Amino acid sequence: MTDIKSMDLAEMTAYLKELGEPAFRAKQVFQWLHRGVRSFDEMTNLSKVLREKLKAECLLCPPEVERKQVSALDGTIKYLWRLSDGNCIETVLMRYHHGNTVCISSQVGCRMGCAFCASTLGGKVRDLTPAEMLDQVLFTQIDSGHTISNIVLMGIGEPLDNFDTVLRFLSLVNSPDGLNIGMRHISLSTCGLVEKIDKLAEYQLQLTLSVSLHAPDDETRSKLMPVNKSVGVEKLFDTCRRYFEKTGRRISYEYAMVDGVNDSDWQADLLASHLKGTPGHVNLIPLNHVAESPLKPSRRVAQFQKRLESHGITATVRRKLGGDIDASCGQLRRKAMLHTD
Repeated sequence: MTDIKSMDLAEMTAYLKELGEPAFRAKQVFQWLHRGVRSFDEMTNLSKVLREKLKAECLLCPPEVERKQVSALDGTIKYLWRLSDGNCIETVLMRYHHGNTVCISSQVGCRMGCAFCASTLGGKVRDLTPAEMLDQVLFTQIDSGHTISNIVLMGIGEPLDNFDTVLRFLSLVNSPDGLNIGMRHISLSTCGLVEKIDKLAEYQLQLTLSVSLHAPDDETRSKLMPVNKSVGVEKLFDTCRRYFEKTGRRISYEYAMVDGVNDSDWQADLLASHLKGTPGHVNLIPLNHVAESPLKPSRRVAQFQKRLESHGITATVRRKLGGDIDASCGQLRRKAMLHTD
């Protein structure tokens, strides 16, 4: 069976030509798919013969809502989607004054092993397809009734570990014949796969690259993030500098504040020294407590922020959304897995 929804318009045109259809049909099918239809029967301006042909030849596997949580505090919505193979992934819709942002997953599970993240518990199961990534945006928008203007690739999985799929997803979601969400409204978060960051820079995309840093020194970062053992902080910052020089795009550094681990003054000073001379922004994140982790939220977020600002570094504290639901990445999926077990 053919995964037609993961095709771009040019591929879809060539595919339908092989089925004996004129080129204009591809745009019709593409637009229907990007409106979130659940079956080919909904494509009412296609002939019944073509619809039957598509049903016989192509996959169309929309996700089903397994669980849904809505915050009474701020309207944040957390979705646990069940995929066609039975696996589950998470998507979060966040409401901001500048528009609605959806945080999507790129893999089922994650193999990066970060100590503070529930997504990595149980490891990586498989990569998502471009269609499965796109469906998170489409069906979150449809189910919630809220138009999505911004996308964050910061859910379950490491986006750059599923590089080709992510690039295809970005192309699809950016298409004028689809959702037409501009690259400047998209953020991609990585734990620091340096070779893939260099590769991404070659595409000159206008998205925002967010690097999950979480510590400015190798000893601490390697404890929190196993990927650092093969990379190292110095190499990571060198790569980030190259990315900025190549793209001209300022990088955002994600920094989860962990009590007594990465929140000291000397670490703020070291972080500032790494960032000196290269435009960047530090996003301080109040840690979400994960039951299986001994790490606790820092009590020094404000002091750490002031210390960075004293060095001329732009630092903000991320607004915590969905405080009354399992909005932290991986938590809802983990609960579902434990319940299934």
